[in-house]
Amino acid sequence: MVEVQNGVITRLVEKPDTPISNLAVIGVYYVPEANRLYEAISYIIEHNIQTKGEYYLADALQVMIDGGEVFRPETVDVWMDCGNPDALLATNRYLLENGRGYNGSVKRSIIIPPVYISESAQIEHSVIGPYVSVAAGARIKDSRITDSIINTRATIHSSILTGSLIGDDAYVEGEFQKLNVGDSSVLRFG
Repeated sequence: MVEVQNGVITRLVEKPDTPISNLAVIGVYYVPEANRLYEAISYIIEHNIQTKGEYYLADALQVMIDGGEVFRPETVDVWMDCGNPDALLATNRYLLENGRGYNGSVKRSIIIPPVYISESAQIEHSVIGPYVSVAAGARIKDSRITDSIINTRATIHSSILTGSLIGDDAYVEGEFQKLNVGDSSVLRFG
């Protein structure tokens, strides 16, 4: 949480037991002098400055503020959680509804917007969308995918997926409904 006086951040408190204000830090920072941030991080580690047994960036930023660095708050119109699969998929849906379209290599497939397909992704004989993001180098063939995120270099073959998260370099083959597959995993069914 943040305390602000005269448009300047005066205090940052990570996970306070009692709220210090109604302003929250959403994890987006602009620090023009990266060296000063590295020095502050080193300082909190060297002096074992922890909050509830952990090191936090907020503590390093507070060291910078105490040393005279000036930070100003910005407001955001939308803040979305990505802390669990359902929240991540909801955020993906929001971004797709308010973002850009697809660019990837699509052959003999149906695309149902909104979707995002990386320029280097390959999709063949598939139905993609709505609400699907396909990352760089992903390959999808003979599949139907809705409301899902397919990460970098993942391969999906002969699958039906909805509400799924597929990690980097994962390989999925067979009929599933909902999956949360980590990086470099291999799943074959059917």
